Amino acid sequence: MTRRFVFLAGVLVTLNVVLFFAGPGLALRGAIVSELFGPKMVRLTVLERNGQEWNVDRGMITQVSATQVTLREFDGRVQQIPLDSTTDVLRFGRQISESALAPRWHVVITWPANGAPAQSVDVEKVPPRHTQAYG
Repeated sequence: MTRRFVFLAGVLVTLNVVLFFAGPGLALRGAIVSELFGPKMVRLTVLERNGQEWNVDRGMITQVSATQVTLREFDGRVQQIPLDSTTDVLRFGRQISESALAPRWHVVITWPANGAPAQSVDVEKVPPRHTQAYG
């Protein structure tokens, strides 16, 4: 019994150490944003050491086209964010088509502050009427 306990404890400690040092690339971007900044986060500006600045905006889509998405954020701010074919659109960790985005969807968008197209759109919530069509 003691050997099993020591073995199990060793396995669990090793697993914790590996997960502690694992890069964030192993987790979903949406999960990281939700865990670190919580569901109350509205927007975030990040400045990297190399001088590049990034925006992270959370809100509800009010309009969407092939080149732009318009968000209404929790505090009422309306933000227009450019899109292009290189923008990753993710729902439940799976890539979906950019054309699937629709008004009333709740999303988190990561995009460069220089006005370049968004790097990613992470879908957080889809209204019930869209669930069957895109789910």
